[in-house]
Amino acid sequence: MIAEEPTIKVGIIEQCRKIDGAFNGPYRLDDDRSLEGSFAVRVSGGQIILYDNTGKEIVRQSEIHCTPGDDSTFTLFDVTIGVHFHWERKQEQTFQGTLILILDELENMVVINQIFLEDYLASVISSEMSTDAPLEFLKAHSIISRSWLVATLTRARMARNQGKVLFGPARHAGEIICWYDREDHELFDVCADDHCQRYQGISRMMSGNARNAAETTKGVFLTHNNQICDTRYHKACGGLTDNFQSAWDDTPVPYLTSVSDSPVLHGPISTEADAERWFLSSPDAYCNTKDENVLRQILPSFDQETTDFFRWEVAFTRKTLEGIIREKSGMDFGDLKNIIPTERGPSGRIIRLKIEGSKKTITIGKELEIRRWLSRTHLLSSAFAVTVEHDQSGIPTHFILNGAGWGHGVGLCQIGAAVMARRGSTAEEILKHYFQNSELQKLY
Repeated sequence: MIAEEPTIKVGIIEQCRKIDGAFNGPYRLDDDRSLEGSFAVRVSGGQIILYDNTGKEIVRQSEIHCTPGDDSTFTLFDVTIGVHFHWERKQEQTFQGTLILILDELENMVVINQIFLEDYLASVISSEMSTDAPLEFLKAHSIISRSWLVATLTRARMARNQGKVLFGPARHAGEIICWYDREDHELFDVCADDHCQRYQGISRMMSGNARNAAETTKGVFLTHNNQICDTRYHKACGGLTDNFQSAWDDTPVPYLTSVSDSPVLHGPISTEADAERWFLSSPDAYCNTKDENVLRQILPSFDQETTDFFRWEVAFTRKTLEGIIREKSGMDFGDLKNIIPTERGPSGRIIRLKIEGSKKTITIGKELEIRRWLSRTHLLSSAFAVTVEHDQSGIPTHFILNGAGWGHGVGLCQIGAAVMARRGSTAEEILKHYFQNSELQKLY
């Protein structure tokens, strides 16, 4: 498995031509020169050019490494977070560790932070959730973030060695079924945004809880059959989590199975009538909370802008939805006649959705592709029931989606887990609830 703490490379920014920032303390360049203070980086003539705070060119090459002195950090201005999601915005972010600047195959710049795994984790858990969240929750999150990363890197290495790909799409007659895992990043191990794990440097570490959680669980992993678990997680399940194969490939994972996000058992969604009743109800569930004090402790400020996450509604006119589907799919379906769920997972998340138009009918999946096709950003989840309103001649006029949850629904429900911790559950109890058939092991 793993015997010592690794360093990892985190992709902070991709496909850029310029960045500005500051070295907070001395940073050593490849030729042993030291640089401190504000800096600018530009791409020109197939080279990366680093300028100091006077505008003087310091170095010009295709790859630049800047290594920190003791306690030095670096700051980057205007880092985009939430890329292509509805909360996308820019932030100033400060990082520990080494700054690496490298050109990709199209001669755009990639900005990479090389850092020890445990330092990375302290930022991840405070970037994913508020550092005021309960300590036992943050400890649980440290363990799953650590486990997910190492399991993912191990799987990626194995896939490369075997010549495999880690994601769809699969196209068949009348069907487009895509599932996106961690596409194999060529120049770094993991990206800094929601596609992998949110990582916003030390600027998010506003209290000692995050560091405490990482330190007290150092080297602890969730395992199954002596293998590190691929510990998926999401914001809010909506009352039921889902199976791994509902969102990714069709191979079941024993510890990523549907569970009730509740002390009482909720049965799986098996029919469209079940789904409609479920999405229009307000069942007992850990993530069914509107307590602002609780949510302030759990969610970062920009996630608090999403208030209706347990049950939500989105309504489109037919023309609006036709335009979104045409824009996202690149296909002209003609007049939209219907959207019909044809397969659901146990949480009610749609795995396959039939889109019927006057010119074309296609079934799409899995859950993330459905969320992408039906929104200019992303739907909160694919757990929704469809209501179609018609005019007097029977032509659809509006499509109403009544939905549940936020995210893919597999593994740990972040809001539910935090509420469990507030009610007194330990990190181990939380993890055993969401990841059944697993155990904790300290590996370094």
